[in-house]
Amino acid sequence: MSGATSGVEIDERPTGGERPPSRFRLPGRIGRATRVVAWLVLASNVLIVGTGGLVRLTGSGMGCETWPYCTADSLVPTRELGIHGLIEFGNRTLTGVLVVVALLAFLSVVRLAAPRRDLVALTLAVGFGIILQAVIGGITVWMHLHPSIVGLHYLVSAALVAVSTVYVHRVYAAPGPRVRRVTPPYAALVHATSAAVLVTVVVGILLTGAGPHAGDDAAARNGLDPVFWQHVHSWPAYVTLALTLTIFALSFRMPGELHLPRWTGLLLLVELVQIGVGLWQARTGLPIVLVNIHMVLAVCLVAAMTTVVMNLKVLDESVVAPKGAYTAAS
Repeated sequence: MSGATSGVEIDERPTGGERPPSRFRLPGRIGRATRVVAWLVLASNVLIVGTGGLVRLTGSGMGCETWPYCTADSLVPTRELGIHGLIEFGNRTLTGVLVVVALLAFLSVVRLAAPRRDLVALTLAVGFGIILQAVIGGITVWMHLHPSIVGLHYLVSAALVAVSTVYVHRVYAAPGPRVRRVTPPYAALVHATSAAVLVTVVVGILLTGAGPHAGDDAAARNGLDPVFWQHVHSWPAYVTLALTLTIFALSFRMPGELHLPRWTGLLLLVELVQIGVGLWQARTGLPIVLVNIHMVLAVCLVAAMTTVVMNLKVLDESVVAPKGAYTAAS
């Protein structure tokens, strides 16, 4: 690059022992690539819920006999394990993809560590969360798909989807302190809705632990009455729907810059589809396709709820954002 000072050209080409700049440099600003990777982080963490559900619903939970190897003598599935071994190993392989995507996310923001510590922290949380998930998955196999461990496995997946959603929101948001722009009663309603979503997901996990899709014919069940718990599961779901209808109706009174009608409307749409699928699967004998869709929609519900919460605040314009908030120092 060359510039002009008092009409004199300055040659900035490397001279002497100076080394030319490397062609490969980590991103020094939040651009399109960073945002694409952020979406990949979210999408991959939702996708693995679907593939994990496929493992369980096809009875492939013990398709690999142990962990981290697939058998005592082989890292990969052998011919004797059949299709179940391939399904289980495929899901394990996807964990590696998630780790790579999380690493790309970290590398895309690491040069912004000073002005955007939030982004670095979120990518680290996702990365270490994926590793934790892999370990829990291994324990699940060692415990022969005990429903409590399987339930924890799913709950951590939901948490990772929530963190990934926060990360996507943050890469689009300006840096700096944020202030709430909604009324305290509205914020309280939103957080009550979040609590209802959490209860709905947890009760759904308990119901799944009582149902027929254990992942293996020899896997234990939690002993709960699945018919009764289907009704219990519906109670917080309908409370969530009622609260969501309320925050959607009231969102039109909130500041337009928050776009809350859009995000609460998305939340409402996901809930309606989820309730429809839930009723459909319950009345048709829990077919595996519908059950898997229901599982994936549950984490989509978590993502939509997280998005609403993240849009209750805006940048505090009274505080000047630090210089270089979007660009790293060279």
